[in-house]
Amino acid sequence: MSYLVAIMGPTTVGKSRLAIRLAQAFDGEIVSADSRQVYRYMDIGTAKPSPEERALIRHHLIDVVNPDEEFSLACYQELAYQAIKDVQERKKLALLVGGSGLYVRAVIDGLRIPQVAPDVELRRNLGEKAKREGYMRLYEELEQSDPAAARRIDPRNVRRVIRAIEVFRTTGLPFSQLQSFSPFFRTLMIGLTTTREDLYKRIDDRVDDMIECGLAGEVERLLERGYSLDLPSMSGLGYKEIGLYLKGELDLSKAVQRIKYETHRFARHQYAWFRLKDERIHWFDVRDGVEDAVQGLIQDSYMNKQGLNWQSN
Repeated sequence: MSYLVAIMGPTTVGKSRLAIRLAQAFDGEIVSADSRQVYRYMDIGTAKPSPEERALIRHHLIDVVNPDEEFSLACYQELAYQAIKDVQERKKLALLVGGSGLYVRAVIDGLRIPQVAPDVELRRNLGEKAKREGYMRLYEELEQSDPAAARRIDPRNVRRVIRAIEVFRTTGLPFSQLQSFSPFFRTLMIGLTTTREDLYKRIDDRVDDMIECGLAGEVERLLERGYSLDLPSMSGLGYKEIGLYLKGELDLSKAVQRIKYETHRFARHQYAWFRLKDERIHWFDVRDGVEDAVQGLIQDSYMNKQGLNWQSN
């Protein structure tokens, strides 16, 4: 049986930094579980690893599709399994890293994702309903049909809400009750956490850094390429707000504050995914300095059991 190490937790908590150190220590490669880093040309706002980091450690499932191309959960799952198998066949340690809860769960829990083709008319009607009556009216429909899914989906993520409703209407089965299968690997789940005060400061500092690094210019270039703010890819944190700023509908300071506020809320939602009665997750507080402890856990849990002499650098 092969092994996978999954590193999860809220945005800005330090998952990527830790993953790179672990990949260096255990001859590993990183498989991204970020629903926005799959898009090309969207680097600053998605906090992609730098070119130097990607040259140091091989990363998978970054820059997979253009911002206007369809990319589904089923597509991600298939590509992730291919990447993990490739890494493992080359006798390296696969590290699944990201904060997109549904992406992580699809991989480690082996979700059987319903092969429900997109219903363009239904999606259009539901989208128009959300615009006409407000996103909460659509969310209320999901709460009635699939309350478990509703608890895990951000009400403002209209695209996700529509997909869950679409699955229920097409199959009659709640999106939350997807059957699962056993993946071809065992998983060690590492969760990173910190205090809310510390997390919010990390988020605010990152948003300020993104602005200084040219997030507005990145969004402007995307618009110049013809990518509309209405695309699912452009609904990510930062892109929509900066898009409104570029259109003159929001001044920059208010756009920045809105990005910070929405990211705080998103981080709270991520905890709902990762903490939800899942005793498999080994939690580490990043304020304590977690690298040595996590390396020790990996060594004790898997590497020694395989009879391999994995030594930390």
